[in-house]
Amino acid sequence: MDKRGEQNDGNERDEQDGPGGRGGRGGRGGRGGRRGSGPLPARLSAHPSVRAVLARRSPDAGDDAAKRRPEVIDAGWLREVALRAGADDVAAVPLDRPGLESERPHVERALPGTRSLVCLVVRMNRDNVRSPERSVANQEFHQSGELLNAAARRIVRALQDAGHRAINPSATFPMEMDRYPGRIWVVAHKTVAVAAGLGAIGLHRNVIHPRFGNFVLLATLLVDAEVSEHGEPIDYNPCVECKLCVAACPVGAIAKDGAFDHLACFTHNYREFMGGFTDWAETIADSADGADFRARVSDAENSSMWQSLSFRANYKAAYCMAVCPAGEDVLEPYLTDRQEFMAQVLRPLQDKVEPLYVTAGSPAAAYARRRFPHKELRLVGDAGRSRRPGDHGDQDTWHLRG
Repeated sequence: MDKRGEQNDGNERDEQDGPGGRGGRGGRGGRGGRRGSGPLPARLSAHPSVRAVLARRSPDAGDDAAKRRPEVIDAGWLREVALRAGADDVAAVPLDRPGLESERPHVERALPGTRSLVCLVVRMNRDNVRSPERSVANQEFHQSGELLNAAARRIVRALQDAGHRAINPSATFPMEMDRYPGRIWVVAHKTVAVAAGLGAIGLHRNVIHPRFGNFVLLATLLVDAEVSEHGEPIDYNPCVECKLCVAACPVGAIAKDGAFDHLACFTHNYREFMGGFTDWAETIADSADGADFRARVSDAENSSMWQSLSFRANYKAAYCMAVCPAGEDVLEPYLTDRQEFMAQVLRPLQDKVEPLYVTAGSPAAAYARRRFPHKELRLVGDAGRSRRPGDHGDQDTWHLRG
């Protein structure tokens, strides 16, 4: 090989080994690891940026970079950073924690070298979520999601400035939609939150935080270092088994015995997300003309879909979250007067006149027709389940996502 070829080979070897030496770890060489497999090519070492970095490594510079990169992240420091960034609670777990095995391949694909998962909690305003005017509730979901993603990004910046590799997958959307109908989320926020001791899964399949109840959104940071203290799963479930979520769900997705009809929830509540959108688009394609389409889809439904496409997708219900009284900061009104609580929170949602999206012949259709005769049943397609041969989705695990 000529001289130029040798230099290219040298660059490739150095890039594969990374700044921390073989195996990468994103800067672990600054923490005492091997600094590379050999001398840098002359052209690379002469570059001004490279010279500046090498100067910081010199004994005279005191290796300040190494001092800023502790092998183990102090949990107290991390908590202070998280709360200052806007989170309301935080806890970390090691990736090798029993119960997180299913997350490992997905996490390591997103950030090779991940060693810890850091769960963040942001509270939502309860009465916004409870309002029968679902634009109010959806605005709360969206704004809380923005706050959570912004907080996660600020924390990742602090970790990065401290010399660590870290990423903050979205708390909500966007997700990896090229994998739909398979698993589209990078990391299962609910699974991590439970492992970190930030709550337990209630009857309605939402995480209930011991203090804040289910009025929370969750995010997870992936970090390439250990954390000095870990959260541990709580030894009780904050769910008080009031069954109000059972009474509130308009399509009977939650059974008293704990059974959960995922397809019923997905079809109605996520009508204006990926599955319902596909069905709506197919309705357009199947219509003979504009008049036929208008006969199939009302102006209100089209306007609602337009709103979701323009201003973020809206949930049709999430009533199970709205009525949940669990959590130390939430429980008092329910304990004081349960009848009044149901009159103020549960019944307005039950009495609301609204369309319910169900598939023909489904248990959800039978339940909605029997339990809520004043609500209009809208028979729709298969909620976006793929019709392509060989496609098998992960819809039945959607309750585990963020």
